[in-house]
This record gives sequence, C-alpha cells and structure tokens, in this order.
Amino acid sequence: QVHLVESGGGLVQAGGSLKLSCAASGFVISINTWSWYRQAPGKQRELVAAITTVGLTHYVDSVKGRFSISKDSAKDTVYLQMNSLKTEDTAVYYCNADGVKTSSSTYNNYWGQGTQVTVSS
Repeated sequence: QVHLVESGGGLVQAGGSLKLSCAASGFVISINTWSWYRQAPGKQRELVAAITTVGLTHYVDSVKGRFSISKDSAKDTVYLQMNSLKTEDTAVYYCNADGVKTSSSTYNNYWGQGTQVTVSS
C-alpha cells in the first residue's frame, strides 16, 4: 500500500511564499505523473500543476509564472513552490500520484490527505 504525506501548508500574507511537499511511502518503483490539485470552499477540485516522469510540466493559467512544480524521484517526493500568493489561492491542496508501480501492483492512483493553504490580505 502506498501513502502520500503532504506538508508545508499554512497561513501566509498576500505576496508571500509557501512550499508544499508530498512524499510517497511504500515499495514504490516508479510514478508516471505527479499532480497538485486544490479545492476552495464551495468550488470544485481543480488541477493546479503536474509533472511527468521525464519532467514535462503543466500549470493552470491562474498560477503560471507564480508556482513551480518539481520532483525528486530518488525520494519519491513532489514539491510545489508557490510565490506571489494571492487570496484566491486559498484552498486545500492535494497531491496525486498516477501510474504508480510498486513491487506488488502496477499503475494505481493515490491521493494525499490535503493540506490547508490560507492567504490573507
């Protein structure tokens, strides 16, 4: 069984920065795509950023130029550096690992428990 553990959320003023981390535990061999999603109160969960095995990245338009996704495959960890934060970035942020191959299974999808990011004005 694979578990994703997130950290790094918190309260920050507008214009500030936070860095989220998400580490996978378990007998992980490879992960095809890491993603960060967020869900604000009363809104649907949306994809924020994604990074593939070979390092290709994708960002939702609202965070381009402010957020940066990266990964450390040796540590089975993904990061989301968030700069120039805005109040509208306030949400619960979830990491997702897709196409996860372990010693006992292949190509499963896993979610983290979520971490709250609150940006004050």
